Amino acid sequence: MTSTVTPPTTVPDEYPTRKRRTPRLIYRRDPVVHTTGASGPIDEATLAGYDRNGFLTIDELLTPDEVATFTAELERLASDEKVRADERTVVEKSSNEVRSIFEVHKISDLVGKLVADPRLVDRARQILGSDVYVHQSRINYKPGFGGGSFYWHSDFETWHAEDGMPAMRAVSISIALTENYPQNGCLMIMPGSHRTFVSCVGETPAEHYKQSLKEQEVGTPDQDSLKLLAGKHGIEQFTGPAGSAVMFDCNCMHGSNGNITPYPRSNIFVVFNSVENTPVEPFAAPQRRPSFIASRDFTAV
Repeated sequence: MTSTVTPPTTVPDEYPTRKRRTPRLIYRRDPVVHTTGASGPIDEATLAGYDRNGFLTIDELLTPDEVATFTAELERLASDEKVRADERTVVEKSSNEVRSIFEVHKISDLVGKLVADPRLVDRARQILGSDVYVHQSRINYKPGFGGGSFYWHSDFETWHAEDGMPAMRAVSISIALTENYPQNGCLMIMPGSHRTFVSCVGETPAEHYKQSLKEQEVGTPDQDSLKLLAGKHGIEQFTGPAGSAVMFDCNCMHGSNGNITPYPRSNIFVVFNSVENTPVEPFAAPQRRPSFIASRDFTAV
């Protein structure tokens, strides 16, 4: 099923952020799971765990042969000079190595087919209770001896403030193409943190994305809020083999350490948003981010 949705021009700001001098915590106003019962490939127990914790894991989303195919594609993209020169490619501040390639499902036919794969889309539809479109796609590279960290953050805070996403009705999926160890910068999430929105301080500067994609400062939570959330929820690390995946709610507090080990960590990252939650104008930024970071094509996958 496909559909094209025209977004409304304005909606109420339920999660104000970057507008006050002091941070505050706002209790989530939106459902986490928008369906009842096992209406898709996710069983009821797993769906209940997602509702409770904000994430679920998939032990083998891709087969070993698929992992090999996509790994070769990542290597091809990272070594392609035209891709490297493209504005959709972000390099590390220190090493100048490729950090991320955005809108990769439009750059790579292979990744484009994966993004439309029922193994991803049906799970996203089940969680969000509607058709979905791709709000963002990217490849993240975290090479050995030099992969940078991603500081603690809620994706929704940025998507709300800078992209105009109204509600918490989006889900991310991170597909591992390398082994995830505790030591090589694996994903960390505070389980249950998706129920609390951390309103951040600091005004969004113009073209903030150019700096934030390399190292984010504006839109990062304060230390007191992080201490409170970590004290209440703890921190879980996601380790596992290539081909495994984790799906997590857009408001989960998450991050990852830098990688000083010899073991690289790479993943394909896709954000599905509900076609009933299409972005409007930014809630706390002077202009929209480019469409390759926050799509304005709301055609359902």
